[in-house]
Amino acid sequence: MKQSLHLLILATFFAFTACNSEENRKQPTGDTVTITHALDTVQVPVNPQRVVVLDFGALENVELVDANVVGIPKTGLPNYLSKYENDTSVVDLGNLVEVSMEKINELQPDLIIIGGRLSDTYEDMSQIAPTIMPSSIVNGQIKALEKNLNDLGKIFDHQAVFDSALTDIKEKAKKIRTKAKQSEAEALVVLHNRGRFSAYGSGSRFGLVHDALGIEEAKKGLETDIHGARVSNEFIQQTNPDILYIVDRSAAIGDQPLNKEEIENQLIQQTNAYKNDKIIYLDPAAWYLSGGAGVESLNIMLNEVAQTFKTGDK
Repeated sequence: MKQSLHLLILATFFAFTACNSEENRKQPTGDTVTITHALDTVQVPVNPQRVVVLDFGALENVELVDANVVGIPKTGLPNYLSKYENDTSVVDLGNLVEVSMEKINELQPDLIIIGGRLSDTYEDMSQIAPTIMPSSIVNGQIKALEKNLNDLGKIFDHQAVFDSALTDIKEKAKKIRTKAKQSEAEALVVLHNRGRFSAYGSGSRFGLVHDALGIEEAKKGLETDIHGARVSNEFIQQTNPDILYIVDRSAAIGDQPLNKEEIENQLIQQTNAYKNDKIIYLDPAAWYLSGGAGVESLNIMLNEVAQTFKTGDK
């Protein structure tokens, strides 16, 4: 009797667990939806059951509805996606710039989501399964995220979940804009890679700081090229930002992280940012690898910028 009761309890527990994990995942309907993405217009199945995701930002977003992800690039996974690293049910397909087409084909996905780094593979991916590439964040992270979440809402028939996440992000950004306006501080965003700096301003891949959050540029007219404008320590010292945001590309891609003592040299120590303790080392995975294309990484980015205005504002 006790054994039967024990088995009944176990069966009930596992049934509940299975239902809970499937709570957000809807069943296929056989219908399709038209999605106009960054490269094309394509018919995508509603509630796809086998999804290959080749972009970390997109992976963050499909997690919101517990999509059945069967393959991702596992090289360079951010900490906030580390649960996939040892998950044998999710196949390792390579990295963000080079993936195994053979493995993707073997997975027989219903949908493939690629990132901009793999845009050249679009035609080949499309031969395997309907493929989409989310809108570029360069035209504005929040605006692009809204478009991408709306598309996913149609695909996974779960718009309310995505709408709620987007509303929270917009509210957070609004609060930061208010603080930034009150502060009047001027900021410079730089990418550090192997001892060299590139600066980014409005309209660039890191334009979120200025465009969406309203923080004034310490240097206007910087190039909007994806690689930024090559700058020196002297440039930073002469620009004299009140806030200096630093993205460490080397750390993001698994190379030797930057040395803060080398970064904060005699020239950098002459800036207002250094004097006011406003040199902010940003989460490299969120800013460089995902770039705010996903809900989780964008929240990390917003939280880091928000911390800037808690104390010691100009």
